[in-house]
Amino acid sequence: MSTFRYIIRDTFRLLSRHWGLSFLTLVTAVAVFYLVGASALFVLNSKYLVATVEGSLTIQAYVEDTPEAMEAVTSRAAAFDCVSSVEPITSGQALERLRARLGNQADAVTLLGQNPLPPSVEIQVRKAAFASVVAREMISMPEVEDVVYAGELAERLESISAFVSRLSLVVLLISVTSAALVLFNTIRISVYARKEEIDTMLLVGTTQFFVSFPFVLQGVILGAVGALLSSLLLGFSYGFAVDALHRSLPFLRLISDPKLVMRLSGVLVLGGVSVGWVCSWLAVSKFVRSASRPH
Repeated sequence: MSTFRYIIRDTFRLLSRHWGLSFLTLVTAVAVFYLVGASALFVLNSKYLVATVEGSLTIQAYVEDTPEAMEAVTSRAAAFDCVSSVEPITSGQALERLRARLGNQADAVTLLGQNPLPPSVEIQVRKAAFASVVAREMISMPEVEDVVYAGELAERLESISAFVSRLSLVVLLISVTSAALVLFNTIRISVYARKEEIDTMLLVGTTQFFVSFPFVLQGVILGAVGALLSSLLLGFSYGFAVDALHRSLPFLRLISDPKLVMRLSGVLVLGGVSVGWVCSWLAVSKFVRSASRPH
């Protein structure tokens, strides 16, 4: 118990003795972990927007005006694993949709006389990358007269999704590396500032673990507190940003689930503890092993 009390006392003595450096490290850790969290939220919302647009991406296959043709095309489209829904639309249903879209100008439809709209099969795909494949299969069927879909949009969505995935990995690696370097250098400076004291403790038989653990605990505290403060700041700023965007751009859909920020905060704090532990141990263990060797 006395050993544990000494380790705790020595840890807080390290934090207070170099309070300026500790404060600077804490501010840097907050900024870095805030960047990690903001990047994660940006990536998650980007993927959510892409998935939302992909979910509304449809392929319209216009078929011959016979029940057999409609059934054949519907069955063929439903056989694809990448298709999320298939809806056959008769000429009458297509006309009713047109009237609903025209609203107050729906009376103009009566000027057309006979219904000119052909029957079709509306196909929704799970991902934009599958749209061109399904469209090619549909147009190859003899029952299909024409296929309409946003091919260029599908290709752009596929490119955006791949770019967002690569960007998230790069930002994560840069942010975590920055946090690791800051904590590593902070602990190394603290170790060198107590070089003579550590040498004396090792000479009188103190174990390497006993000498090293206060420095490790210092890094863990700085990493965890920095990640926790950044999580609080991130939760406040993200909620404010979502409300502001919903007011100014109501058509823009963002993730507004409060549990998302809570889960992300847990990941950030766990990351702060892990990075602080690993970097502190690397910074102090090399020095302690070197100092414990006979000169």
